[in-house]
Amino acid sequence: MTSDFGATLGPSAYWYLARGTGAVALVLLTASVVIGILGSVRFSAARWPRFAIDSVHRDVSLLVLVVLVIHIVTSVLDGFAPITLLDGVIPFVSGYRPLWLGLGTLAFDLLLAIVVTSLVRRRLGYRAWRAVHWFAYGSWPIAVLHGLGTGSDIKQWWMLVLTVVCIVAVLGAVWTRIAHVSSEYSGLRAPATALAVITPIGLMIFTLAGPLQRGWARKAGTPASLLGSLHGASSAPVAVAGSSSAAASVLGRAFTASLGGNLRQAPAPNGAVVDLTLRVSGQIRGRLRVRIAGHPIGGGLSMTGSQVDLAVAGVPTVLQGTIDSLRGTAFSARVTDTQGTSVELRADLRINDQTNAVTGTLSGAPA
Repeated sequence: MTSDFGATLGPSAYWYLARGTGAVALVLLTASVVIGILGSVRFSAARWPRFAIDSVHRDVSLLVLVVLVIHIVTSVLDGFAPITLLDGVIPFVSGYRPLWLGLGTLAFDLLLAIVVTSLVRRRLGYRAWRAVHWFAYGSWPIAVLHGLGTGSDIKQWWMLVLTVVCIVAVLGAVWTRIAHVSSEYSGLRAPATALAVITPIGLMIFTLAGPLQRGWARKAGTPASLLGSLHGASSAPVAVAGSSSAAASVLGRAFTASLGGNLRQAPAPNGAVVDLTLRVSGQIRGRLRVRIAGHPIGGGLSMTGSQVDLAVAGVPTVLQGTIDSLRGTAFSARVTDTQGTSVELRADLRINDQTNAVTGTLSGAPA
């Protein structure tokens, strides 16, 4: 195995890009909402005339949409979680954390509706456009809930601080707007104040009681086949009480299963890396992820390093190992978890050279 191969075994570049664009989208959406709220106060300043504020607000809003598109596409391309492009457009249909992922989709759809209606504003009429435009303010708390419920970094201090700063910024803008409510709309001051107080308190209670607690991934709707193989967990699998008996019952006998998924190849120092992300179905269900590093030769790959991760439904730990033998599109490997369960695997793959789709069979038996 090459000395620098270990660097290729972590999450893919798509994963990091999806996380980064999610955080950036939250900041930009917060900025758009704050500018929109404060812009309605109609401060007068020589350096910031009204049309300049409107222009900044419009440009930031469009940038939010662009960043969200990148966020959705990279989440799909990462391939670890079963997220499709359809899940990025139609809310609450995904098999992966349907409620919390659906909230993010809903926020995106609301922003998309604002952009589309803004393009046809003259034909639509001001009142109709204004009514749709209010969705922008609704999309912000929905996006915050999405980030708290399904965000990968919500337990990281920097993401918590970033979320708190965004909430404080919007609250500051709301309080400023309430203070400048005209006498004509003074009746709205009390409910607006109550909403501005209840919302952050509700978000705080939800975060402390939900996403920051252990076991949230399962409660949020993460498929059982992924619970043991979340990004970053492979380096330090979590021991779970009863996992030995669970693994013994599921993997204590020979099995066969079908494989389906995709292949990606990327250049790496002194060679290339092939990444296989495969669904496992049949006598066992789960996910199989295989990474092979090597030197391209004659249309194939001379292997210099490998990693195999098998996550099985009903087994709370990930089985890990390396490829023992690679011949064409067939390989054998031994994988082991932290509880001592060891399984010999053999995979026979069929790869579509045009689409990089992968199908095949997987067989295994206790080592």
